[in-house]
Amino acid sequence: MDETTPHVPDQTEAAVIPPEPLPPIQSRFLFVDVAALRAKQLRRGARVRIDDTEHLPKKAERVAMEEVRRGLVYFTVPEPKPPRAESHE
Repeated sequence: MDETTPHVPDQTEAAVIPPEPLPPIQSRFLFVDVAALRAKQLRRGARVRIDDTEHLPKKAERVAMEEVRRGLVYFTVPEPKPPRAESHE
């Protein structure tokens, strides 16, 4: 592959789905952030991780919220940055 050819992901690459549901998110702010990022993935063409297609919501945001509520979305919380030492010169 040369430098001008963009990498196109292979269709056989499977999404990483947790083998068992993750624990529920306790912070509603974290829940909203994770669901918003997942909704963006869904709008860009990611596959839905909910098997029950009969009762599947229509909007990507609702699907994302349900996936996060069921513990089907992996997420990581970055470590907080250490406080900067302010110089008093």
